[in-house]
Amino acid sequence: MVRIVLIDDDPISTFVTEKLISKNIRFPHQIFKYDSAVNALKEMDNIQPNYLFLDLNMPEMTGWDFLEEFEPCQSSPEVYILSSSVDERDIDKARNYSVVKKYLSKPLIKKYIKTIFN
Repeated sequence: MVRIVLIDDDPISTFVTEKLISKNIRFPHQIFKYDSAVNALKEMDNIQPNYLFLDLNMPEMTGWDFLEEFEPCQSSPEVYILSSSVDERDIDKARNYSVVKKYLSKPLIKKYIKTIFN
């Protein structure tokens, strides 16, 4: 079973991302959704995700803060930043994190899904 984590404080974005993933991958999967990076961080060791989609601009703990504290212990998930920001500084900053596979702009599109999960 593939475990996918969505961390985004925007419920509409999370809904769209979840539906797009569920509709376009054909293997057994489970999606865990968090509107708080703080809560997600607490549960990462229990979930051990294969894929993680992370928003940057969230209250309390930003996506950047999450990346600073996130230390996968047993699994190394593919982390995708999924942000509405198209600021080159954010894109460049994401490259500095070895755990980040790619920076994607919202909304997630079918083409990205096929590339990520194939």
